[in-house]
Amino acid sequence: MRLHELSPAPGSRKDRKRVGRGDAGRGNYSGRGMKGQKARSGGATRPGFEGGQLPIYLRLPRKRGFFNPFRIKYAVVNIEQLNMFEAGTEVTPETLLAAGLIRNFVKPVKILSSGHIDRALEVSAHKFSQAAKAQIEAAGGKVQEIDYAAEIE
Repeated sequence: MRLHELSPAPGSRKDRKRVGRGDAGRGNYSGRGMKGQKARSGGATRPGFEGGQLPIYLRLPRKRGFFNPFRIKYAVVNIEQLNMFEAGTEVTPETLLAAGLIRNFVKPVKILSSGHIDRALEVSAHKFSQAAKAQIEAAGGKVQEIDYAAEIE
Protein backbone atom coordinates (compact mmCIF):
# COMPACT_ATOMS: atom_id res chain seq x y z
CA MET A 1 0.00 0.00 0.00
CA ARG A 2 1.26 3.42 -0.92
CA LEU A 3 0.43 6.86 0.41
CA HIS A 4 -1.63 7.83 -2.64
CA GLU A 5 -3.73 4.69 -2.26
CA LEU A 6 -4.98 5.64 1.24
CA SER A 7 -8.59 6.75 1.57
CA PRO A 8 -10.84 7.41 4.56
CA ALA A 9 -13.00 4.61 5.87
CA PRO A 10 -16.47 4.50 4.34
CA GLY A 11 -18.91 6.64 6.32
CA SER A 12 -16.20 8.49 8.26
CA ARG A 13 -16.41 11.63 6.12
CA LYS A 14 -19.57 13.66 5.66
CA ASP A 15 -20.33 16.43 3.17
CA ARG A 16 -20.79 19.94 4.57
CA LYS A 17 -24.39 21.14 4.83
CA ARG A 18 -24.76 23.82 2.13
CA VAL A 19 -27.79 25.94 2.96
CA GLY A 20 -29.53 28.27 0.54
CA ARG A 21 -28.12 26.58 -2.55
CA GLY A 22 -31.20 24.77 -3.81
CA ASP A 23 -30.37 21.55 -1.98
CA ALA A 24 -33.49 19.61 -1.01
CA GLY A 25 -35.05 20.88 2.22
CA ARG A 26 -32.41 23.53 2.86
CA GLY A 27 -33.31 26.28 0.44
CA ASN A 28 -35.57 29.31 0.81
CA TYR A 29 -34.87 30.71 4.32
CA SER A 30 -31.85 28.48 4.98
CA GLY A 31 -32.92 27.49 8.48
CA ARG A 32 -33.11 31.10 9.69
CA GLY A 33 -36.87 31.43 9.73
CA MET A 34 -38.50 34.44 8.14
CA LYS A 35 -37.60 38.13 8.40
CA GLY A 36 -36.04 39.89 11.36
CA GLN A 37 -32.67 40.77 12.79
CA LYS A 38 -31.61 37.17 13.27
CA ALA A 39 -32.37 36.35 9.64
CA ARG A 40 -29.88 38.93 8.37
CA SER A 41 -26.19 38.36 7.89
CA GLY A 42 -24.23 39.70 10.84
CA GLY A 43 -27.52 40.07 12.67
CA ALA A 44 -26.59 38.51 15.99
CA THR A 45 -26.72 40.68 19.10
CA ARG A 46 -23.69 41.05 21.33
CA PRO A 47 -23.39 38.91 24.46
CA GLY A 48 -25.30 40.46 27.35
CA PHE A 49 -27.70 42.42 25.12
CA GLU A 50 -31.22 42.33 26.55
CA GLY A 51 -33.19 44.00 23.77
CA GLY A 52 -32.58 47.55 24.94
CA GLN A 53 -33.42 46.88 28.57
CA LEU A 54 -30.58 47.88 30.90
CA PRO A 55 -28.49 44.71 31.04
CA ILE A 56 -27.85 42.84 34.27
CA TYR A 57 -24.15 43.67 34.25
CA LEU A 58 -25.04 47.37 34.39
CA ARG A 59 -27.91 46.98 36.87
CA LEU A 60 -25.78 45.29 39.51
CA PRO A 61 -23.21 47.22 41.55
CA ARG A 62 -19.60 46.69 40.61
CA LYS A 63 -17.22 44.79 42.83
CA ARG A 64 -14.92 47.32 44.43
CA GLY A 65 -11.53 47.27 46.07
CA PHE A 66 -9.16 44.38 45.76
CA PHE A 67 -8.40 41.07 47.44
CA ASN A 68 -5.06 40.78 49.22
CA PRO A 69 -3.93 37.17 48.76
CA PHE A 70 -1.16 37.61 51.35
CA ARG A 71 -3.31 38.70 54.28
CA ILE A 72 -3.12 36.62 57.43
CA LYS A 73 -6.39 35.49 58.99
CA TYR A 74 -6.17 35.08 62.74
CA ALA A 75 -8.03 32.85 65.17
CA VAL A 76 -9.38 35.49 67.55
CA VAL A 77 -9.52 35.04 71.32
CA ASN A 78 -10.94 37.82 73.46
CA ILE A 79 -9.24 38.71 76.71
CA GLU A 80 -12.45 38.02 78.64
CA GLN A 81 -12.26 34.35 77.61
CA LEU A 82 -8.87 34.02 79.33
CA ASN A 83 -10.57 34.38 82.74
CA MET A 84 -11.37 30.66 82.58
CA PHE A 85 -7.71 29.89 83.35
CA GLU A 86 -6.32 29.88 86.90
CA ALA A 87 -4.08 32.77 87.95
CA GLY A 88 -0.43 32.18 87.06
CA THR A 89 -1.27 29.75 84.24
CA GLU A 90 0.85 29.81 81.11
CA VAL A 91 -1.62 30.26 78.25
CA THR A 92 -0.35 29.01 74.89
CA PRO A 93 -2.09 28.08 71.63
CA GLU A 94 -1.98 24.47 72.85
CA THR A 95 -3.86 25.31 76.06
CA LEU A 96 -6.32 27.44 74.09
CA LEU A 97 -7.00 24.46 71.81
CA ALA A 98 -7.47 22.14 74.80
CA ALA A 99 -9.90 24.66 76.33
CA GLY A 100 -11.86 24.85 73.06
CA LEU A 101 -11.16 28.54 72.46
CA ILE A 102 -9.57 27.85 69.07
CA ARG A 103 -10.44 25.07 66.64
CA ASN A 104 -7.03 24.09 65.30
CA PHE A 105 -3.53 25.35 64.61
CA VAL A 106 -4.24 26.36 61.00
CA LYS A 107 -4.61 30.05 61.82
CA PRO A 108 -2.28 32.04 64.07
CA VAL A 109 -3.79 33.23 67.35
CA LYS A 110 -4.54 36.88 68.07
CA ILE A 111 -5.61 38.13 71.49
CA LEU A 112 -8.07 41.04 71.44
CA SER A 113 -9.11 43.29 74.32
CA SER A 114 -12.86 42.70 74.41
CA GLY A 115 -13.86 42.41 78.06
CA HIS A 116 -11.66 42.55 81.18
CA ILE A 117 -9.09 40.25 82.72
CA ASP A 118 -8.86 39.95 86.49
CA ARG A 119 -5.93 37.56 86.96
CA ALA A 120 -2.24 37.40 86.15
CA LEU A 121 -1.53 35.07 83.23
CA GLU A 122 1.49 34.36 81.08
CA VAL A 123 -0.01 34.59 77.60
CA SER A 124 1.82 33.41 74.48
CA ALA A 125 0.20 34.15 71.12
CA HIS A 126 1.15 35.18 67.61
CA LYS A 127 -0.35 38.65 67.86
CA PHE A 128 -1.86 40.97 70.47
CA SER A 129 -3.84 44.15 70.15
CA GLN A 130 -2.18 47.02 72.00
CA ALA A 131 -5.10 47.30 74.41
CA ALA A 132 -5.02 43.55 75.15
CA LYS A 133 -1.29 43.68 75.83
CA ALA A 134 -1.79 46.63 78.18
CA GLN A 135 -4.63 44.90 80.07
CA ILE A 136 -2.71 41.65 80.56
CA GLU A 137 0.32 43.51 81.87
CA ALA A 138 -1.88 45.75 84.07
CA ALA A 139 -3.35 42.60 85.66
CA GLY A 140 0.19 41.48 86.53
CA GLY A 141 0.60 39.04 83.66
CA LYS A 142 3.21 38.61 80.96
CA VAL A 143 2.89 38.77 77.19
CA GLN A 144 5.02 36.80 74.75
CA GLU A 145 4.63 37.03 70.97
CA ILE A 146 5.30 33.87 68.96
CA ASP A 147 6.95 34.37 65.56
CA TYR A 148 4.42 33.01 63.08
CA ALA A 149 6.76 33.25 60.07
CA ALA A 150 9.28 30.96 61.80
CA GLU A 151 6.54 28.38 62.46
CA ILE A 152 5.53 28.21 58.80
CA GLU A 153 9.03 27.52 57.50
